[in-house]
Amino acid sequence: MDLALWDLKAKLLGLPLVHLLGACRDDVPVYGSGGFTTYADDTLREQLAGWVDQGIPRAKIKIGESWGSRADRDLERVAVARATVGDGVELYVDANGGYAVKQAVRVAARLAEHGVTWFEEPVSSDYPDALRQVRGQTRIDVAAGEYGWSLVDARRLVDAVDCLQIDATRCGGYTEWLRIAALADAHGLEVSGHCAPALHAPVAMATPNLRHVEWFHDHVRIERLAFDPPLDPGAGAVVPPEAPGHGLTLRESDLEPHRVG
Repeated sequence: MDLALWDLKAKLLGLPLVHLLGACRDDVPVYGSGGFTTYADDTLREQLAGWVDQGIPRAKIKIGESWGSRADRDLERVAVARATVGDGVELYVDANGGYAVKQAVRVAARLAEHGVTWFEEPVSSDYPDALRQVRGQTRIDVAAGEYGWSLVDARRLVDAVDCLQIDATRCGGYTEWLRIAALADAHGLEVSGHCAPALHAPVAMATPNLRHVEWFHDHVRIERLAFDPPLDPGAGAVVPPEAPGHGLTLRESDLEPHRVG
């Protein structure tokens, strides 16, 4: 509801939503995300190369396969990813909480050899103390927070991560996003938007301590199917539309075949 209310307010005033929220940056950096553990190496290479070809200088893949039981395979995939994107692209990994603390620390040491700079949920974010232990034993930035539902959830993580993730579709909308971002800023942290780049672009533009937003493969595909205009991640950043509200137009005719009820 919060997202819809912000959009309605902006439209009533004839303003792009980003202007109502208060833009403080020129664009929103993004990182390419996907590379599921079920992907074959050739599919992984194809997706990674696609992001690099679009000019996105940051890429993330999934590891923590089988809840940490195949760490060697995870590291092999990281090596494939680094060889594909080259040395000039930031490489991130997301373990989805798949490792135990000591295993995550050992994996982090190997990730550093491949120049990985972002280790997302090395252990479950349900256990902030475990995240703190991993963070204290690696030079790689530890990130978590995408599953947070509120400011209270975010508060549990601000001393356990190097970058706090926020998802406006989970945490209560743009108002709670801005509160969480302010909390993170008060603790010297940057924040990162989780998925839904078209939805997050306006509020991300109004977030001074933003690091980037996830350019998640499946969400981007759905957004482009459902809305116009599509965001352009050229040069690794996006800018929200200038039309009133969120600026997106529903492609009703294209979505009609998917209607239910």
